[in-house]
Amino acid sequence: MVETAFPDVSNWIADWQPEDDALTAARARAAEVGVPAVDPATGAVLRLLAASVGAKAAVELGTGAGVSTLWLHRGLAADGVLTSVDSDGEHQRLAKASLADAGVASGRVRLIQGRALEVLPRLSESAYDLVFCDAARSENADYLGAALTLLRPGGMVVFAGALAGGRVAEPTARDAETVSMRELARTVRDDERLTSALIPVGTGLLVGVLA
Repeated sequence: MVETAFPDVSNWIADWQPEDDALTAARARAAEVGVPAVDPATGAVLRLLAASVGAKAAVELGTGAGVSTLWLHRGLAADGVLTSVDSDGEHQRLAKASLADAGVASGRVRLIQGRALEVLPRLSESAYDLVFCDAARSENADYLGAALTLLRPGGMVVFAGALAGGRVAEPTARDAETVSMRELARTVRDDERLTSALIPVGTGLLVGVLA
């Protein structure tokens, strides 16, 4: 028998693995300007995923105020570098403050301001261990195509918001974001190059590992 129902344990998880002062400050910056940020449990999973592939080079689409940036950075190898892309200069200003609070060494996180689909073609092919996509949901299919070009064999692509607030499981939900996430999940699942999974943490993570 498979148990599928469980209570919301997100608060318990957050208490079990509390965020430090730097992450708390980054989360406060995000809240002040209304920038979405991954919850602590999702952040911990992102760190784990980065560590699981021994990531030395990673890409983040959607810097925000730097919450997920800090979590990803903490999962990188000691000499790893994270490239984080955001079209909003104010977001990256906030992220710089968050990185400074955390004492992140210069050169360990590269912030690039610009539209993801304009920046991604300028990055090196087959050179990255992880690509985390948390930007415009409508562009996810294009992010996937770009990620498959950027990733090395064994590299990982991760999409935030994969459960669309739980609406992916509601047959009557036909809003643009839900439909887009359903289609993306099918595409990742059916791509023979990828080993995939949906992780029901926070707003959901869709993960694919390139063969």
